[in-house]
Amino acid sequence: MPALRDIVLSVDCHDDLEITVANSFAGVLAGARQVECAINGIGERAGNASLEEIVMLLRTRHASIGLDTAINTQEIARTSRLVSRLTGYPVQPNKAIVGRNAFAHESGIHQDGVLKERTTYEIMDATTVGLQANSIVLGKHSGRHALRQALEEMGFQLDGQALNTAFKRFKEIADRKKQVTAMDLEALVTDELREEISGYALDWFEVDASSRRPPHAKVSVTLPEGGTAQGSFTGDGPIDAVFQAINAATGVAAKLSEFTIGAVTEGQDALGEVSVVLEVDGATGAGQGVSTDIIDAAARAYVRGLSVAVARSHAGEAIGLPEMSAPTRMGFDEA
Repeated sequence: MPALRDIVLSVDCHDDLEITVANSFAGVLAGARQVECAINGIGERAGNASLEEIVMLLRTRHASIGLDTAINTQEIARTSRLVSRLTGYPVQPNKAIVGRNAFAHESGIHQDGVLKERTTYEIMDATTVGLQANSIVLGKHSGRHALRQALEEMGFQLDGQALNTAFKRFKEIADRKKQVTAMDLEALVTDELREEISGYALDWFEVDASSRRPPHAKVSVTLPEGGTAQGSFTGDGPIDAVFQAINAATGVAAKLSEFTIGAVTEGQDALGEVSVVLEVDGATGAGQGVSTDIIDAAARAYVRGLSVAVARSHAGEAIGLPEMSAPTRMGFDEA
């Protein structure tokens, strides 16, 4: 039987009582050198241990415990946003490390303390998790070269058709926004270059909305087998009308089970992110869309979710969002 020193012990905690990070940390202090965890704490039931919280706990307490990971912490915030967009699970604003309010201070005494000495209320620097302000700002007059340069600075290497696709979407957004920031670019690239499943595609939509009568929408959708189809419908609101019109155009009676809206950045012209989960004959599919027009973002998300749900329905795969029960295995380096 091998000696215990030759075995890597692992700790796997779920957040049923919201102390999974504390329990995982206790396991590490007791000798475990591997933690089962997940970005944003996603997972079955109440979720897995939050990878970003464990990583930064070990980093900020490294001097006293002598343990750390080889993780590049400056990629944590961007990775968190990417996982949130791809899964459709939004990150709560006050979540530790990656929530948008994690390093925000509203209280006067807190603001005064941070201005005088940051460590009074912040035990870690926001820049260590990749939340530093990015100076990349583009406008509608920016060219393809400027976009490519900006994307390369963010870690995206785009050429050929991929760059053309990103540039087309960038121009569409830049015509609506005065400035396009790094956060906007990240959302656009993530949205446009995700792996697309062969299915329906949104061509265009029209919405007639008024407080005096129910909204009416008309859409045109490209079909998987080729050709286009149009549909129109009246709904409870403009977004519901568009969704019902898409169902009418495709002939699929999809049922909307989840719908979330979030803003990529602040301001009146912020990009809106919409995530939906649809059900078709017992099979579910998730879709996401990004646009300055929330109806446009919702329509894009719905068509993508519909394509996934229909494909899974035809394949007999009655499954929903990607399985989150298998967490990331994270090992540690002893100093």
